[in-house]
Amino acid sequence: MSEMITADLVDLDLSADTKEAAARALAERMAALGRVTDLDGFLADVAAREAQMPTGLDGGIGIPHCRSEHVTEPTLAFGRKAAGIDFGAPDGPADLIFLIAAPAGADDAHLTILSALARQLTNTAFTAALRAVDDTETAAALIRGDRTPASADVPADAGNAERPEGSGATEAGAADAVASAEDTAVSGTAPVPSAGVEDGSDPVPGTTAAPDGRPFRVVAVTSCPTGIAHTYMAAESLENAGREAGIELVVETQGSAGFTRLDPAVIAAADGVILAHDVPVREKERFAGKPTVDVGVKAGINRPAELVAEVREKAARGEVTAGSAPGSAAGSASGTPVERTGGTGDGYGTRLRTWLMSGVSYMVPFVAAGGLLIALGFAIGGWQVNKAPSVMDHFVWTQADSWGALLFQIGGVAFNFLIPVLAGYIAYGMADRPGLVPGFVGGSIALTINAGFLGGLAAGLIAGGVVMAIQKVRIPAAVRGIMPVVVIPLISSAVVGFLMFVVIGKPIASAQKGMTDWLNGLTGANAVLLGALLGLMMCFDLGGPVNKVAYTFATAGIAVANPGDSAMKIMAAVMAAGMVPPLAMALATTVRARLFTPTERENGKAAWVLGASFITEGAIPFAAADPLRVIPSAMAGGAVTGALSMTFGATLRAPHGGIFVVPLIGNPFLYLIAVAAGVGVTTALVVVLKGLRKRSPSGAGAEGTGTGAVSPAGSKEPVAA
Repeated sequence: MSEMITADLVDLDLSADTKEAAARALAERMAALGRVTDLDGFLADVAAREAQMPTGLDGGIGIPHCRSEHVTEPTLAFGRKAAGIDFGAPDGPADLIFLIAAPAGADDAHLTILSALARQLTNTAFTAALRAVDDTETAAALIRGDRTPASADVPADAGNAERPEGSGATEAGAADAVASAEDTAVSGTAPVPSAGVEDGSDPVPGTTAAPDGRPFRVVAVTSCPTGIAHTYMAAESLENAGREAGIELVVETQGSAGFTRLDPAVIAAADGVILAHDVPVREKERFAGKPTVDVGVKAGINRPAELVAEVREKAARGEVTAGSAPGSAAGSASGTPVERTGGTGDGYGTRLRTWLMSGVSYMVPFVAAGGLLIALGFAIGGWQVNKAPSVMDHFVWTQADSWGALLFQIGGVAFNFLIPVLAGYIAYGMADRPGLVPGFVGGSIALTINAGFLGGLAAGLIAGGVVMAIQKVRIPAAVRGIMPVVVIPLISSAVVGFLMFVVIGKPIASAQKGMTDWLNGLTGANAVLLGALLGLMMCFDLGGPVNKVAYTFATAGIAVANPGDSAMKIMAAVMAAGMVPPLAMALATTVRARLFTPTERENGKAAWVLGASFITEGAIPFAAADPLRVIPSAMAGGAVTGALSMTFGATLRAPHGGIFVVPLIGNPFLYLIAVAAGVGVTTALVVVLKGLRKRSPSGAGAEGTGTGAVSPAGSKEPVAA
């Protein structure tokens, strides 16, 4: 373990009786060596981690651990308590306690060492030696790996102590694990060889094989909130269980340093999946369509053999998770430890859309909150509220104008985050957490130079690209520890700032101004055509990417303190068109109920509320069941509504709210007429098209199905393709 642990960090006779006292006793040893700068602050971080999930493990082990800004270097302290201390393990108290302290910016090499310890804890010879050792120097050497259990001069029967069943570790398997721990601790992608299986030969007798005779193959993912200990212990236990069962098992450890994706070919060839995690699995869609066992990370540590048996049983039954076909999962074989990007197996267009949607999805709540607050400010304080002085100096509790100004100014502050959040989370989608700083910096610069929405897009993409390029550079081990907290933010922010201020900022700002001037100059037929186009887009995929493009275009126009009249007209047209599909389907299920199944009629009741609230997704169940009739009808109605809204000159300052923000709409009566007209068109088309459909031989029971699909129960119910 390098010098992360020395004899001074070992206590073979802890006097503590509680886990808090044990953590304090070991932390005091770290503080005495200058490795912890604030004892109470560090212990608070340890307690916060413990509150997330108990750190006791079967086999008499406690591993309190955390990442903390009060830690100067990765450090490990070990304590032994013969009577045991309760760390929340199912099988009772822990007599071996390891306190792991990692700095907030610990690099991959340090985490590799920490994870190597986590894997060694599944080695019964290792833990037996620690129970029997009688001097601190030997204990520290054992933990560092300077001495092996066989050379530690422990009693011959030290390993015969009773241990809980189901640990998934054997001495032979553990020996292999200890030897390879440092190589595989972070990547977790080295396949576990099958017992008796070499070069594709037949599996050993008595083991489960795939239908084609090859060894049964499993891929697994392990992760925990801190990503230091449980993640790698679960990986080791699963690998040992796979080895014992004679199957091929490959683990992807999604630790605190990011993760290296499993090769898409490995996932595609797998017969089953085990997910042992206490935080969301990143890019979980890669494993869709496979027999899957989904459990907490401790289950991966304590009962790996059961999980292997369970995934075999699911595979034998043909039980798979819903989702895309197995071979469609995106992944990367590049080995770059990044998160939440489009897989490198995807086309560039797919990855670009994923990155942009990452930014938009984080921006939308700011748009909704800020826009509604601004709209309410106008409604309460009048149209001059944007010229009111700061409420910090001129707030009167009894005056409506003051309350209107307060809401307007809070909404304005929220709006100021739109472009930085958009850029920051586009970069985050590309390069994970290291992309946040340059993304936010670039977005703030875009806001400063009036580059607007286009500037935010450019800043986010540039920031993500710069960070990804830096991550590909081979870095000397001496500076790895400061890469994520100093080097990457510094270099990437400087590069992004230079490009935004000096190179591309001004052209983008000019393009943004030109687009705004064009929108403000739209009149007559041009405005009507734009309204129809936006209506078509809003209803094309009912909340999908095309819908989001139209919505983002509209919200970008009003995401300023004083939007132009044309921008507010566009926002009104977009929201009106988005309300049409669910309201139309609700009306259709009411006036021609016999054309729909009982399930669709129930969905129709909910669609009234969803449509009135501007939740276009309320029409998805109907479109999924009968897309060729519902989607064209919805698009026609949306185009009519968008065009009429622009014709009537309806305006909207709020980005969301449906009928609940009608008081904030300019020309509200004509606006509602535009919505009603589109709903009428879509309803009529759906009813006519469904009525013209040839009935299936089974009679009226098939009338509600656009596809004629038979549900699992045998009744004619719509089944989404």
